[in-house]
Amino acid sequence: MREPGQMKVQHDVKAGTFRLVDVRELPLLQSANSFLDAVAARGLSSATTRAYAYDLLLLARWLEKSERRLEALEPPDLLDFIRSQRETGAHPRSINRRLITCRLLYRFVVGDEMGGSRSVSLPGPHYKGPGRGYLGLHARRKRRQLPLRVKTPQTVVEPLTREQVVAFLRSLKRYRDLAIVYLMLFCGLRSAEVLSLRTSDVDVLDRRLRVHGKGNRERMLPLPEPLLQILNDYIRLERPSDAMDGPLLVVLQGKRRGQPMTAAGLRSLFRYRRGRLSEALANANAHRFRHTFGADMARSGVQLPVLQRMMGHADAKTTLQYIHWSMADIAAEYHRAIQVISKRYEKGSV
Repeated sequence: MREPGQMKVQHDVKAGTFRLVDVRELPLLQSANSFLDAVAARGLSSATTRAYAYDLLLLARWLEKSERRLEALEPPDLLDFIRSQRETGAHPRSINRRLITCRLLYRFVVGDEMGGSRSVSLPGPHYKGPGRGYLGLHARRKRRQLPLRVKTPQTVVEPLTREQVVAFLRSLKRYRDLAIVYLMLFCGLRSAEVLSLRTSDVDVLDRRLRVHGKGNRERMLPLPEPLLQILNDYIRLERPSDAMDGPLLVVLQGKRRGQPMTAAGLRSLFRYRRGRLSEALANANAHRFRHTFGADMARSGVQLPVLQRMMGHADAKTTLQYIHWSMADIAAEYHRAIQVISKRYEKGSV
């Protein structure tokens, strides 16, 4: 028998599909692939389908290693799955997403929700206070039992300082690389959104940029003058004339010259410069530039609904959690306020 770890995800680039493959004809893999087909049929993005595929791969390996059957799973079994994930160092958010995938596959195969909750510590519903449960003319629905999940830590992501941004920009030698950083710093694009840009998405006349965001949601963003100039210089001076039509950002040298830039290539752009520069730029990754855009917009007084639209968040709560005051901002506001407060309690004013 082959080891469970030899199961793998197969990506058909032309068809845009993801499959779980193994030389053995396992019923679980057949169910998982049927689930992935159903997900693709709903029109979900390739990134979402890919995330489901790798979550299902981890689940299939765990089920086989622990000699469990999907149809017989109960919430106490998921505690063992959580423990196994913690042993691998998985982030709590990743564990929660995999628990959701497990419940979705269970419902897909069994046709019902996973029942039973004995020997499991489930999240408690929020207390709504006394009352008969009526809101005007309508009865308030009884809150159902919350599903099993892992507590996620509340972390604050510090935006980059002005000095960090300037130092990073000075290390860039190509118009293409400058355009990538500007797209994150001035437009708040995600890495995947930067890589998915096409030449037709840049509207030079109207100075607008079409962005293909999560869940196949499109949004239009203004193109600031510095970014527009950099894009023009990149297309005019660096982008190979025989490059593939469509993708905006392409490889500039080597065997893959003219082909679309990959996610690995984009990550290496940031990783290489973090290694060359001082430890002060150790946190200068792609997402940190996007976060800096959000923080700068919030500091400038941009309203939450506008910022939500610019960053492509489906839920305003995501925008609220995403934007935090940096420690420098807190310190500046504190010192400004404490000067006023201290004068109030001076001996001569009492």
